[in-house]
Amino acid sequence: MEAGERRRLRQEAAEYYRGLRVPERMEEVLNALFPLPPQDLYGELANYFSKFSKAPVICKVVGRKVIDGVGEPTLEVEIYCTVKNYEKRICSSVMATHSQIPENALPETIEADERERNESVYTAVEWICDSLNTMLRDLDPTDQCQADKILGKYFEEKVEERKEIERQEKEMREEEESGKVTTSPASGHSGATPKQKKGRKSGKKVSEDTPIPPAEPAEPVLCGSLAIGGTSLAIARAGATISRVPLYLYTALLKHKETPKEITLPLPMVTVLYCEKNSPTKLKLVKEVMLIPPVELLLHQGIEIVLEIQKEITRKIESPGKTPASRAESRRGRGHKAQPGSLKRISHLGCLITGYDSLEQLLLQLQAACNSLGLELGTDLYLAINCAAHELMDYDKGKYEILTGTFKSPDEMVAMYVEMIKNFPFITALIDPIRKEDREQWSSICRALGSKCFLIAEDAATQISKLKTDQNINIAMCSGVVLKYINQTTVSDLIELTGILDGQRHISILGSPDRESSDESLVDLAVGLGARFLKLGGLSRGERVAKYNRLLAIEEELAANGALRKPKLEFVDFAEEKPAQLPDVLSAPQKV
Repeated sequence: MEAGERRRLRQEAAEYYRGLRVPERMEEVLNALFPLPPQDLYGELANYFSKFSKAPVICKVVGRKVIDGVGEPTLEVEIYCTVKNYEKRICSSVMATHSQIPENALPETIEADERERNESVYTAVEWICDSLNTMLRDLDPTDQCQADKILGKYFEEKVEERKEIERQEKEMREEEESGKVTTSPASGHSGATPKQKKGRKSGKKVSEDTPIPPAEPAEPVLCGSLAIGGTSLAIARAGATISRVPLYLYTALLKHKETPKEITLPLPMVTVLYCEKNSPTKLKLVKEVMLIPPVELLLHQGIEIVLEIQKEITRKIESPGKTPASRAESRRGRGHKAQPGSLKRISHLGCLITGYDSLEQLLLQLQAACNSLGLELGTDLYLAINCAAHELMDYDKGKYEILTGTFKSPDEMVAMYVEMIKNFPFITALIDPIRKEDREQWSSICRALGSKCFLIAEDAATQISKLKTDQNINIAMCSGVVLKYINQTTVSDLIELTGILDGQRHISILGSPDRESSDESLVDLAVGLGARFLKLGGLSRGERVAKYNRLLAIEEELAANGALRKPKLEFVDFAEEKPAQLPDVLSAPQKV
C-alpha cells in the first residue's frame, strides 16, 4: 500500500472515530479508572462503552413443540436479539393450555380434543417460524404495545382467512345439496316433512317445562392461536431481561407507566382436594376445595400451614379409624363407608383426588384436620370452593344435580348457598356457584352474600376477548373473575382488562389453566398486575410447585427491599350498591 493511501485511510479513520467521540470517551474513562485501579480493567472498559451501544432488537423468533406437565403437547417460544453485533438467545416462554372438555366427556370427544391440540401446536409453530419471525424482526423488545399490535393484527387476518374458507366450504355444500334435490325432488320433499314434525313436537315439550337460559356455545378457538399468546409473553420476558428487572416489576411498569414503591402480593388459593364429579360418591356440588391463608401471615408462613393441613387430611383419609365426619354419619344411623381407592392419586391440579357423599362430610373432615393442628377455619385460614356449576346442569330437567339423584332449580341453588354460608361462615369464596347463563340468579346471590363471600366467575372468563365491551365487563354481576393466559391473549390484553376491573367492583384472580407447564411467568404477571388472588392448584406437582416457589421468592425480594405491602381481604356489599357510584366494601371478619 502506498504512503498516500495509508495517510488517506488514517485521516478517514480519525474522522470516523472523532465523529463518534471515541477518543474523547476513551480519555474520559481511562482518567476515571486510573486512580481506582480495577482488578478487571477490560471488564470496566466494556461496562463503560456498553452504555453507548445500540439497543438490542429482535433478530429471530423460534417456535417449538414441547411437552407440558401432563404429557400433552404445547408451545415454547424463544426470542433472539442482536446484542452488540451478536445474535443472542434472550429467553423463552412455554404456554399453558386450557381444555373446555368436561371430565365426563365421551372418549371420542377427548380424542378429538387431543387431535385439535396437536394441530393447533403444529400450526402455531408454523406461524411463528414463518410470518411472525419476519414481522417482528428489528423490533425493540421493550416496545410491548407495538409488539402486541402486530400480533393482534396478524391474528385478525387469520380469523378473516378462516371465515373466508368456511364461507367457501358452506357454498360448496349448498351447491352439492341443491344438486341432489334437483336430481331427486321427491325424496328430498319426503325427508323434510318428518323433520318439521319433529321440530314442532320438540318445541311443544320445551314449552311445558320451566324454561332456563340455554347453554352458550363454547367460544371457537382458532387453530394456531397459541402463537399469539406465547409470542407476546416471550417478548415481555425479553423486555424485562433487556431492562434488567424482574418480570413482575416490568409488568407493573407497563401497566402504571411507573415503578410502584410498594407491591401487594396476591393471596394464593391452594387446592387441597379435587372431587371427581363422575366418582362413585354422591357429592357433585364441589369440584375443588381450596385453602386461603390469612392476610396477617407472610406467604411462606401460610404455605407451611397449608402443607401441614394437606398432610393431616391425607392421614385422616387413609386412617382406618373414624373421623368426626364418619361419626356424624353413624349418629344418623349410617354405616361408615370407606373412601374410594382413588384417594392416593394426585390430580392434574397437584392435589389429592377424592369424593364425598355430602358437603357436611367434606367440611367436617377439613375442620377435624385443622383442629388436630390447633387451627380454626375462619380464623387461622379460610376456605374457597370451586363448584363448576356449568358441569352440574341436567338440561332435560332444567336443574342442577348437586348430589346423585338430587336436583335443584337455579333459584333453589341461591337459597342453598345462603344457607351454606350461614352454617359455614369460614367459606369466603365460591367459584362458579351458578352457570354464567343464569344472570338473574348471579344478581340474587351477589346481593344476598356479596358482603360475606367472594362470588367469582371462572367459566364466563375463559375467553378474555369476549369480556371487554366498550370499557365494561361483559359478564353477570359477580365479585371478580378468574383470568387465564391462554390462546390469543396478549400481555396488553391483561393490562387493559385488569385496568377496567380495578375501576369497577370486580377483583382480578389470575388462574392457572388445567394443563400447566413449568413456566413461572403467570406468577410475575399476577404480582405486576395487582391481582387479588392467585389460583395455582395444589402443592404436589412440579409445574405447580415451581410457581409457588416463585411467589415465595418474590415475597422475599420485596421484603428485603422494603417494598412489600400487606394485602386486605374486603368484600363487596352489592345490597348497598348504587348505580351512580362504586360499591362500598366491608372488612373481613377479625380474629376472635
